[in-house]
Amino acid sequence: MDIKQKRRRFRELHQQGFFILPNPWDIGSARYLEKRGFQALASTSSGAALAVGRTDGELTRDEVIAHLRVLCAATSLPVNADFEAGFGDTPQEIAASVRMAIDAGVSGLSIEDARNRILLDKSEAVERLRAAREAIDRSGEDVILVGRAEGFLRGRPDLHDVIDRLMAYSENGADCLYAPGLRDLEQVRAVVAAVAPKPVNVLLLAPLCLSDLAEAGVRRVSTGGALARRAYTTLEQAADELLAIS
Repeated sequence: MDIKQKRRRFRELHQQGFFILPNPWDIGSARYLEKRGFQALASTSSGAALAVGRTDGELTRDEVIAHLRVLCAATSLPVNADFEAGFGDTPQEIAASVRMAIDAGVSGLSIEDARNRILLDKSEAVERLRAAREAIDRSGEDVILVGRAEGFLRGRPDLHDVIDRLMAYSENGADCLYAPGLRDLEQVRAVVAAVAPKPVNVLLLAPLCLSDLAEAGVRRVSTGGALARRAYTTLEQAADELLAIS
């Protein structure tokens, strides 16, 4: 598929049904997941950082854009970008960064409402998300915008606040809503109901299971950095075994 076909397909996936959105961290993992039969992929900021010996949040905008360009070129599947907080101090800078991500070939991108692990005021978060929306609209490309409410990951596990933020992001241009860190199915149901009919993404965390999430009306489920962490954990265990017999 060319870029426009990828984006059209990604939009279609969000219109009905349920799909899994695994998060590769390099060319090899992206191609492997494509061969396994997944319909779309998403980048992972933590996995991308891990692959180059860094920690989550340490990659620069240019490094992330380069990573996205490589990832999008490596697969015929649509790729959603984990675009952190938008890589900008001002709405204008965020718009410029979003345009770079679009040019890199992404079919979707998410904007978080936390920077440097600190939750932003809702008004500032809305302004930043609106800048991303306007950049997408000006580009003329059909790119999915995901609004992320980070409260459950950033020390404020207040469902009322998270839902209030997600509704604001929906009203200001988000196509899909995402509150990573939810672990209770009733909380997931509340989020789905609050932003309906817009699609919801859920991060797969225990004790949540795919069948329950699908039944609850979730449209897509992602894995975040879990696949990358598991791969590197396996590498660490293998290395320890080698050291033990050396």
